[in-house]
Amino acid sequence: MDLLRHLRYFRAVAEERHFGRAAERLRIAQPSLSQRIRQLEGELGVTLFDRGPRGVALTPAGQLLLAEAQQVLEGTGRLLATAADLRTGRAGTLRAAVPPDLGPTALAALLTGFAAASPGSHLDLRELPVAEVVRELARQTVDVAVVRHPCPAAGLEFGPLLHQPLGVLLAADGPEADRAEPALAELTGRRLVLFPRATAPALYDEMLTTLARHGCTPEAVLDPPGPDVAAALVLTGSAVALAPRGSPPPGTVWRPLAGAPLTWRTSTAWPTGRGGPAVRLFAETAHRALAEHGGLLPPTAERPLFPRPATEFPF
Repeated sequence: MDLLRHLRYFRAVAEERHFGRAAERLRIAQPSLSQRIRQLEGELGVTLFDRGPRGVALTPAGQLLLAEAQQVLEGTGRLLATAADLRTGRAGTLRAAVPPDLGPTALAALLTGFAAASPGSHLDLRELPVAEVVRELARQTVDVAVVRHPCPAAGLEFGPLLHQPLGVLLAADGPEADRAEPALAELTGRRLVLFPRATAPALYDEMLTTLARHGCTPEAVLDPPGPDVAAALVLTGSAVALAPRGSPPPGTVWRPLAGAPLTWRTSTAWPTGRGGPAVRLFAETAHRALAEHGGLLPPTAERPLFPRPATEFPF
């Protein structure tokens, strides 16, 4: 016997107090409905209705069991609704990771966008260095992440790429500050501030290769111990920094590099075969937030290469 179906029939007859009206509401034949109620009474071992020529009335046992049936049916409805939300990514816990330099505006757009797209979900979001994000994805301790490329990990799937051109941060009173778009080769002989190599080894090495390919041989590549030291080196004029566009610290200016030879490539990533609905919702929301609020560009963007400042400097 399909107990849930029989309970729904029982509830309909109890509410209508008439087999004919209940059958019409349920869109089944009245004899079939009467037979199903008899089956339920036989299964439960109690009489649910007093039957009369003008309709039916619940017996005392039927009144007690109707309340229990209502709870079962409501609980079943909640269970099915929760299962539907899980299937569509609108419920459950999603473990996600982002690198530390997305900028507060883009990150806020990601958080609010995902909350709106998946209101029943709990987003367990962690901020991790680029290299650690990749390791956690490979270990499947996070379900989805925003990653920088190159991303040297097997077994991952990726969302579409976005590009973030890098420029140079200079002391405002320095000799290069009046150049609108300095060439990368013009930084030869200067000390360059980059992010610590340990945080993103593949990206760090790729950037050094690009410097060499474009004729830039720095005096030294500096790995400051913290953001304040990095900014101080630029402010004193003893070094310049390569960074995406943002709001420059007081006393500094940011300039795009001629030809945009350096860019950070960013996308979402998740373990192969584990791109369920919640992962897809996060990936779509992250892509939109980074493009609209983080100043990142699609590879084929036909718009100015350097939009309005939208990110913060990573130091």
